[in-house]
Order: sequence, then structure tokens, then C-alpha cells
Amino acid sequence: MNRSSMNHFTSDRGPGARLVPRRIATLVCAALLTAGLSASASATDLLQTYQEALQNDAQFASARAAQVAGEEKSVQGRAGLLPKVNFTGSDMRTTSDYSMNSVSMSGGNAFNSSYTLQLTQPLLHWENWQQFEQSKLMVLASDAQFAQAKLDLMLRVAQSYFDVLSAQDTLESVQANKTAITEQLAIAKRNFEVGTTTITDQHETQARYDLAVAQEFAALNDLEIKRSVLQQIVGHVPAGLAALQKGVQLSAPQPAVLSDWVSAAEVNNYNVVGAQVNQEIARRSISANRAGHLPTLDLVANANRSNSSAVAILNQPAFSQNSHAIGLQLNVPLFSGFAVTSKVREAIALEDKAGNDLEVAKRSAALAARQAFLGVNSGLAQVKAYEAAEISSQSALASNVLGYQVGVRINIDVLNAQQQLYTTQQNLAKARYDTLMNGLRLKAASAALKEDDLAQVNALLH
Repeated sequence: MNRSSMNHFTSDRGPGARLVPRRIATLVCAALLTAGLSASASATDLLQTYQEALQNDAQFASARAAQVAGEEKSVQGRAGLLPKVNFTGSDMRTTSDYSMNSVSMSGGNAFNSSYTLQLTQPLLHWENWQQFEQSKLMVLASDAQFAQAKLDLMLRVAQSYFDVLSAQDTLESVQANKTAITEQLAIAKRNFEVGTTTITDQHETQARYDLAVAQEFAALNDLEIKRSVLQQIVGHVPAGLAALQKGVQLSAPQPAVLSDWVSAAEVNNYNVVGAQVNQEIARRSISANRAGHLPTLDLVANANRSNSSAVAILNQPAFSQNSHAIGLQLNVPLFSGFAVTSKVREAIALEDKAGNDLEVAKRSAALAARQAFLGVNSGLAQVKAYEAAEISSQSALASNVLGYQVGVRINIDVLNAQQQLYTTQQNLAKARYDTLMNGLRLKAASAALKEDDLAQVNALLH
């Protein structure tokens, strides 16, 4: 390429000049910087998004309601050990007619009332005691489920948040690539008009431009989908999200030993805890059902009052009676059609199922910890590699631009270098997001994820 072409690329001098690449690039960068500063001033960060999700996420609200309902299990279980008081009463009116020597007479009306107050205190009910112990375990199970739901909310919010940021990065990269291709296309057309290049450069650049337009539409659609997912959790789409700081340094997990995380996950994971509680509930169900063969003993006390008005024609006087009774009531089951035996066998099978569910929960927790731990370490290595690749890609682009100016590189070389740089930047941003998410998943697998961990990630945003 001759000196005239170089001038057209770097300045606004020369006949037929349509674009001023450096000036346009400077203006675009300034506009983006201004927009970024104004957006960051009112941007919603990760912690704010999580706090809004705590209030608005329907899935978490359902888990909260389930926990509130679960807390009532202990009250219901304790009721089987407490006394029961029943009151029954009746108030009846009787009208009588009589016939004597073919003469009909009215006997009048009689009024009878009866009231009974009865107290029953269980003394020996093994089934009720086991149900009371189960009810306390059910509360623990509901608490574990709610705690896991809160961890899941943290992960869902963080994942959706970073998905939106990643989609925004992709869109910005595609649009920047499109802008660069537009400049190259204008240069290719101008150079073809002045006869310094062939039509091939123009066609190749036009093809890249058309592809960039298609990629922009796809990126816009993907961003809208990611925003909709976040809206489902938060209840609305924030006007802007705080972005990850440029060149942020990510740290390795502590402790740095995989076996420590796996062991913690197999013991502390809330799904594992819930499965352990469910196994104990199933074990107590066996004892509760076997109690169907055992006798029961109750303390029963009652007070009764009966009143009756007189029937004059029958010469029946009015009377009133009060009675009180207290004693023990023994119930010995003899035969129930094999129902108790069948329920015991069912409970034994369910206890075996609960044991297998516990093993599944432990293995799943261990696998999640392994995957997250390896994901963090792999992500850190990828981030480091992509950071080096970004520097190399920038150097390669500058070299290809210079080579194109002096005529030793063709237009497609510049386009390829631009595409490589933008792709590397996208991969670098995604590697950082994935590393942060794997760090959160690692702590969630061992039930160590807290709001403070979100705050630490939030400190990396601006």
C-alpha cells in the first residue's frame, strides 16, 4: 500500500475520504466511557439484586411458607401426649298423648337434658411418643430444606446476574467488531475506487459485515432472554447492573485441598442433613407402626349432669342427677386383619429407601464439591491464559493494521485479527464469571455460603 493509502487510514486528508478511523474510535471510546460512568452511578449491584430477590422471588417465598408450615409439626406431634377434653350435651323435648277408655288425653311435655364433660390423658401410647419424636425431626427437615432454598437463591441470583453481564459483554464486543468492520469496509470501498485494491477485499469485508449484523441480532436476543430470567427472580429488570472491574484478580479456594471440601460437603450439605433426618423419621415410623400390637392406657375422668321435667298425667316427678367418674382405661389390640403387620413391612421398606436417598445425597454433594473445586482452579488457569492471549491479540491486531498500511497484509488479515481479539475478550470475561460462580457453588456444596461471600464478590464490581 502506498503512502497515500496510509494517510487515508490515519487522517482525514486525501480525496474521497469517508471515515476518520482514529477520530471515530476516540469519539466512540469517549461515548462508551461516559455512558459507562453514568450507568455505573445508578447501577444495581449483586447484593442489591439479592436483597430484592429475597422479597420478590416466588420460589423462595414458597420455601419460606413451607418452613412456616413445617414448624407446626412439633405442635401437632406434642398434641398426642397432652390431655383431651370433650364436652357433649343434649336438650330434648318430649310430647306425649294417651288413650284411656276410648278417651284420648294429652300427656303434656317433658324436657330432658344431659351434659357430660370428659378428660382423657394418655398414659401409655408408644405410637404417640414416636410421632412426637418424628414431629421434632420434621421441623429439622423443613429447616434444612429452607436453608438449602436460601443457598439456591444466592446461586440463582448470582448466575442470572453474571449471565446478563456476559450477554452485555458479548453484545458490546459484537457491536465493537461491527464498528471496526464498518470502517474496514469503507476503506476497502475507497481503495477499490482509487484502484489500490481489488474487489475481493470489498467482498470479504462485506461478508464479515453481514455476519456481524446477524451476530448483533443474536446477541440482542440473548441479552433479552437473560434479562427475562433475572426478572423472573427479582420481579423486575434493573435499569443497569454493576459490571466486573477490569483486570480484577481472582483468588484460589481456601483450603486448597479437594478432599477437605468433599468431606465437608458429605457432612454439612443441607440436602445430606435433610436426608439424614428423613432416614431417622423413617426409622421411627417402624417403631410407631409396631406399636399397633401394644396395649394403650388412658386416664379417663368425666362429670355428668342430667335433668328431667315432670309429666303430670303419669305422675312422673322432675329429677336432677349429677355424677362423677375417674379411672383407667386399658385397650389391648388382638387382631386387626394383618393391617399392623403390613404397615410395619411398609415402614421397613421406606426406611431402606431413606438410607439409599441419603447415600445419593452424599454422592451428589461430593460430586458438586469436586466439580466446583476443579472449576475454580481450571477457571483461574483459563483467566491467566486469556489475559496473555488478550495482550497477544492486541499486538497481533496492531501488527496487522500496520502491515495493511504498508501493503504486506491484506484486509482479511486485519478482520481476522480483530475477530480474534474480540473473541478472546469475550472468553476472558466469561472465564472470570464462571470462576466466580464455581467459587460460590463450592461453598454452597459444603453449606458454607453466606451473604458475606456475596459481599466479597460484590466488592469486585463497580
